[in-house]
Amino acid sequence: MPNSSCPCLPRTEASRISAVFAACFAALIVLLAAACGSAEIESARTPAGSGAESFAPNPPPGMKLAWGDEFDVDGRPNPANWTYETGYVRNHEAQWYRPENAEVRDGCLVITAEHHETPLPNPNANPFGRMFGGNDAPIEYTSACLITKGLHAFCYGRIEARIKAPMTEGCWPAFWTLGVSESWPSCGETDIFEYYKETVLANFCWAGAGGQWSPEWNTVRTPIGDYRKDDPEWADKFHVYAMDWDENRIVLSVDGVAVNDSSIAEVRNARFRSVSNPFRQPHYLLVNLALGGDNGGDVTAIRFPVQMLVDYVRVYQRIPAAD
Repeated sequence: MPNSSCPCLPRTEASRISAVFAACFAALIVLLAAACGSAEIESARTPAGSGAESFAPNPPPGMKLAWGDEFDVDGRPNPANWTYETGYVRNHEAQWYRPENAEVRDGCLVITAEHHETPLPNPNANPFGRMFGGNDAPIEYTSACLITKGLHAFCYGRIEARIKAPMTEGCWPAFWTLGVSESWPSCGETDIFEYYKETVLANFCWAGAGGQWSPEWNTVRTPIGDYRKDDPEWADKFHVYAMDWDENRIVLSVDGVAVNDSSIAEVRNARFRSVSNPFRQPHYLLVNLALGGDNGGDVTAIRFPVQMLVDYVRVYQRIPAAD
């Protein structure tokens, strides 16, 4: 069974002498701060053994933290931040989404995908097939998709998460956004992080000129082998996936390196009722671990259970200019 923990920085047991020294040093720092003025300092959290370099959590220049979840209270994810998709939702995927497959443990959101040798009964049997959800077959695979829809939505700024995702055949993890108005794809979709078929994707889409469900995609695909050239263990580590977004541009990055830097100024939905450019409206967040389906690959290749760990999700937004 995979290690499900997201360990924090190691704590060493100080000797009595070291403790006295530390206390004296701390007192000195307090005195110096009082003399020189206070300052806010937010230190990076780098889980021991994760292999990922710390990514500065301080706000980008001119921005402040508008919302976030540090996943620092064990148990069910904070209901003030997250709700859940349920059932078979999209892309002919193999998993049944349910809240039970998500929990907060040891400083991380843990999404666990499971294979049920004895299938579970399907509470939402639908004889019309599963193209858009619903299936009258028993449930063989389960996972979770957490969303902020109806709770939190954001327009512009930096959206980022620190994630360790399973990058293996059959798995389709993602951290992404959808616009609050219009149906897909007219609502707009941004895939800040997506993995399938040995590829890390950074892309976004809107309504194209084809049929009702025909999107126009702006996609950058990076073979995972490109990351493994410098670090053979890259796929087994935490990475920071981020979107920097304003009314004219979207920049998607991995560990601070831009992989998709694109203009959105000319984006126009081919079909819309109220939103012409879907990237000039608020978007809500989704984080999920999908299985199989149109792109995920062969689920029978997965060694279950498999887990996706999320250290934090943060949204920074611009500080308004002073009058």
